[in-house]
Amino acid sequence: MFNWPGIGRLLVDSVKYRDYPVIQGVTLVAVTGVVLMNLVGEIVIGLLNPKIRFD
Repeated sequence: MFNWPGIGRLLVDSVKYRDYPVIQGVTLVAVTGVVLMNLVGEIVIGLLNPKIRFD
């Protein structure tokens, strides 16, 4: 996430200058990425191990 060119600097600068909409946007993108990666991980684990049941 923070290896993207400029996204880390954008977040640091927006905190420094109190640009709240940019902070919210970067946070939303980061949280969405984490949630999607967790979802993909759970699906892959379910496919690899059929003993796991999702309730």
